[in-house]
Formats: sequence, structure tokens, C-alpha cells
Amino acid sequence: MNIQLKAEYEQFIQTRIATGRYENAEDVIAKALKLLEEWEKGYQEWEEETHKKIAVGLAYIERGDVIDGEVVMARLPEKLRQQKALAV
Repeated sequence: MNIQLKAEYEQFIQTRIATGRYENAEDVIAKALKLLEEWEKGYQEWEEETHKKIAVGLAYIERGDVIDGEVVMARLPEKLRQQKALAV
């Protein structure tokens, strides 16, 4: 396969090779494609999880099991503080 790259991509590849971390352009491109593949997988998982969450939310709405927006906004600062505390 022959690929024409923009000059800035060629320069980027050459810079990566110059660091000594990669032996040639194929190594740089293989690493880039691996990272793209991982990113795509993560994005697909996020997308699937988001669709599930939306379906759950819509089911709550259909049952009428909802909370007034003002109540949600009033509770939000405390929920954010709790999430920050868990992250530490």
C-alpha cells in the first residue's frame, strides 16, 4: 500500500524516528494505528454505555418517575462535592 502524507505528518514521523524510540516510519504508523484502535474501542464502549443510560432514563420518564429540575439543581453541588471526595 502506498500512502501520500502531508508534509507535516512526514515531519512528525521523522521527528519520532529521530528520538530513537522508533526504528522507521512503519513503527511510528503501527503505533499510531494501535492507539487509534484503542481509542475507537473506548469510544464504542462509551457510546454503548451512553445508549443504555439514555434507555434507563427514558424508562424512568415513561413511568413518571422524575425529579423536578429545580430539585436536581439544588442537589447538584452536594453530589459534585461527594464525587470529588471519592476521587481523592
